[in-house]
Amino acid sequence: MTIALIAHDAKKELMIQFCIAYCGVLSRYNLLATGTTGKIISEATGLNITSFLSGSQGGSQQIASRIGCDEIDLLLIFRDPLNPKPHEPDEQALLRLCDVHNIPVATNIATAEMLIHGLERGDLDWREIVKTNH
Repeated sequence: MTIALIAHDAKKELMIQFCIAYCGVLSRYNLLATGTTGKIISEATGLNITSFLSGSQGGSQQIASRIGCDEIDLLLIFRDPLNPKPHEPDEQALLRLCDVHNIPVATNIATAEMLIHGLERGDLDWREIVKTNH
């Protein structure tokens, strides 16, 4: 399973704290991230993270392309809803792709914790559920 991590500047510290708290769970999965987010999480936790460009330079689009190719299974994107970003249309496209491809996505820590707890329990295998219902 592959998990993608994105955090706006105002939410990077929160993402670091989240990854520290759930390092044991996250370490079991393939992790991808936008540039700065991946670098700071890796430095703070020691997690092995494949980093792309920064979000504003196309990193979100690189992650979106992998969602379109069914290479990402879960997206955690800690957004700052009070400070719009110039690349916000890219993020809307990213969220739309998650809907099209049935990729669970969390845009805040509360939802991210629910998804991580589901992974930890082993009851979050939605890909198998989708396959058996078609």
